[in-house]
Amino acid sequence: MSQKMSIEEIQKIANSIRKQILKIALDKGGCYLAQACSSAEIVASLYTEIMNLGPSVGNWEPIPFPGVPAPDNMDYHRGSYYNGAAAPDKDRFFVSCCHYASVIYCALIATGRLSPNAMDKFNVDGWNMEMIGAEHSPGFENTAGSLGQTISIAGGTAHARKLKQETGKVFVMLGDGELQEGQTWECIQTASYYKLDNMVIVVDCNGQQVEGAVEKQTSVEPMIDRFTAFGAKCVECDGHDIQAIIDACATEHKDRPLVVLCRTRGTTGIAPLEKRWPFLHFVRISESDKAEYQKIYEEL
Repeated sequence: MSQKMSIEEIQKIANSIRKQILKIALDKGGCYLAQACSSAEIVASLYTEIMNLGPSVGNWEPIPFPGVPAPDNMDYHRGSYYNGAAAPDKDRFFVSCCHYASVIYCALIATGRLSPNAMDKFNVDGWNMEMIGAEHSPGFENTAGSLGQTISIAGGTAHARKLKQETGKVFVMLGDGELQEGQTWECIQTASYYKLDNMVIVVDCNGQQVEGAVEKQTSVEPMIDRFTAFGAKCVECDGHDIQAIIDACATEHKDRPLVVLCRTRGTTGIAPLEKRWPFLHFVRISESDKAEYQKIYEEL
């Protein structure tokens, strides 16, 4: 698919992400639905207009679980294949918030990198379409482990690429709850020290985490001041405004990493979720609520 798309076309992809994940929630009784509501425009913009990825070299259809990396299993099918073959001039994409896996899968489907029928295998035992993404899951470079670890993997990759004089960038997606992790700030400090201006960190600032509102656990504000103090170039934008996201990711950041704070809401496009705010980490849809959510699905 061409990376030159209109804002309206990208918005349609974002809407399709929300719709497909709402269908999963309806069919299975629950899903990480709020994460789709908050990040749909971010992920759609990354895959269509912002990142420079090569064509997918992953299997068109989902495959059985290929096993974990091991000395006798080094040729397993990697999730990163869906973001294109490794090349010096192509970007790489690291997803730290691995519970956003369904969002990534739907973006791959919408951009022609994965079969439209792939979600039939979502969270089915024995297949690679896991609810929590890992190194074998479509679109994923690595198993995230504890939140806050993937940014360090991405930082090391960006450092290696700079030493090798590769022109491709390293993109990494975080949730704002991860800013409570000390390892995140260690990586930002290190990336700034090594002048990793080939690194772009996009944060879905939806204000929620597993325990509820981020600010009620450990406040991470003022985020711009904190990232700036650690040496990064930091900007913020409306995370539901596609043009604003694209412009923010194009911000000049010579000799330092760029952090884009996308301010979002985990109820965007699905109004009934407002009644549950801020406890939206995993949304279960009861039988009594199904009709209301079904109506939203038909309208999307």
